[in-house]
Amino acid sequence: MDFLSKMAEWGLTPTPKQLEQFHRYYFFLIEKNQVMNLTAITEESEVYTKHFLDSLSIFKAGVLSEQTLLDVGSGAGFPSIPLKIMFPGLRVTIVDALQKRITFLSELLSLLEISDVELVHGRIEEFERKNHFDIVSARAIAKLPMLCEFCLPFVKKGGLFISMKSIHYEEELRQSHQALSKLRGRLKDTISISLEAELTNILLVFEKTENSSPIYPRSFALMKKKPL
Repeated sequence: MDFLSKMAEWGLTPTPKQLEQFHRYYFFLIEKNQVMNLTAITEESEVYTKHFLDSLSIFKAGVLSEQTLLDVGSGAGFPSIPLKIMFPGLRVTIVDALQKRITFLSELLSLLEISDVELVHGRIEEFERKNHFDIVSARAIAKLPMLCEFCLPFVKKGGLFISMKSIHYEEELRQSHQALSKLRGRLKDTISISLEAELTNILLVFEKTENSSPIYPRSFALMKKKPL
């Protein structure tokens, strides 16, 4: 199933401008990937499915309008930039530890004529806006217990942490019970996303029940040494 067909199935109707932005995004990604390690997926239809559609699937966790969205470990801009293209009212912040990725994202946003995304160079453990965002998103950048500590401290009470995982998520979720308890999160929903015939991903949607303690997230070294 192609990009537009899947979008229609999901009830999304991109404008000509939005389709042009995705088109520019793809070719800029491939151009820069020749000198930067941004993605192992380069074939056009696969980028549209495994990056763009996968990113957009987050909208299935709830209505997206003008929420604040923090993207942790965005890499080449996934999932936040495709979401920003389709839902331009989102107020997006991206934190990345590598300056070259921040530079790539800055150039990409200029190319896409998007001016209201905040790019922050630094480690997420050092980011100061705790208990602040409506939504915090992360793709499969770490195992779920560590990912919870990376992300949940920045979700405000009543907000959502959305973790994008493969269908083999159950053991990671089981290992995360203590982290969720300490960080004040609870599993709200598990959403299965069929991207194509033999590719299904999972959205784990966690709700923030109370503000996290200011001691979290701890340093990365301490997270590895003493995981929650």
